[in-house]
Amino acid sequence: MNALRPIAIAAAVLLSALSSTGCASGTGTRADALERTLYDYSGAIRWNNFEAAYDAIDPKTRQTKPLSDFELERLKQVQVTSYTVVASLPTPDGGVAREVELRVVNRHTQAERVVRVRESWRYDEEAQKWWQIEGLPNFAQDR
Repeated sequence: MNALRPIAIAAAVLLSALSSTGCASGTGTRADALERTLYDYSGAIRWNNFEAAYDAIDPKTRQTKPLSDFELERLKQVQVTSYTVVASLPTPDGGVAREVELRVVNRHTQAERVVRVRESWRYDEEAQKWWQIEGLPNFAQDR
């Protein structure tokens, strides 16, 4: 349960920021959608459900960074053991930028390492949906 606490705190900060900047509607549907989307996406990453996480990726990003069967198999070689939001801020265009620290274990070597990723989220008015525009985490990076 302690692993979810930073996510809940970050979501509360984001909802507060969105509400104060007028990004949330009177009923809070946009802010509620953000909270649900961030929760679902972070859970999918944390529990290695990369196909579900890929559903949150912006369709434009999917066109430029499609998820191949080979890449999906590579993702199965890691076990995410921790998903921690380090920073989360609203962007000037009404989106959200998050810096996330992932702890991952290589299933073959059992070596654990820390990977930092940036998540950028945009709201699609037409679809009334939040999209993550950076793509899935790159676990091959050397950070």
